[in-house]
Amino acid sequence: MTGLAAPAPALALLGVLLVSVGLGVWWQRRQGVVRTGARRRVPGPATGDGRGGGTGDGGAPFDWAAHGVDLGARRTFLQLSAAVCAPCRSTARVLAEVAESHDGVLHRELDVDEHLDLVLRFGILRTPTVLVLDADGRETARASGAMNRRQAIAALAAGDPTPVVRTG
Repeated sequence: MTGLAAPAPALALLGVLLVSVGLGVWWQRRQGVVRTGARRRVPGPATGDGRGGGTGDGGAPFDWAAHGVDLGARRTFLQLSAAVCAPCRSTARVLAEVAESHDGVLHRELDVDEHLDLVLRFGILRTPTVLVLDADGRETARASGAMNRRQAIAALAAGDPTPVVRTG
């Protein structure tokens, strides 16, 4: 009867392994996925009521210049990164290349440790997080995790009926 006790731990181990693999696949599929839809409402600086601050809620646009962010004529990739984040470096390279090859698009990178106010205000939960801003500084799309070129180009197209023109 000692042979009957072995299947229970083996089945438990197999179950843990399957759950782990499933979570790993889910996590990998979420990397760099562009999310659009209703633009996020962020608390306004004066009211704190969730209606001000303006990322698409009809309020005044967020003052990106106060944080040293120049906006592109059409779009800006605003990447929030950390110094110890390996995917942040590859995402920065991809976004810089895409921005360089499209008219009116800029790439800016901010360190989350130096901009904790933005992390809280925009609900940044992991790095890299990329906010795609329109010419007025309103968020049109967002992606978390490492991005590839295809995802970056999809993020540019998100929320804009007019396509961003590729240069060269």
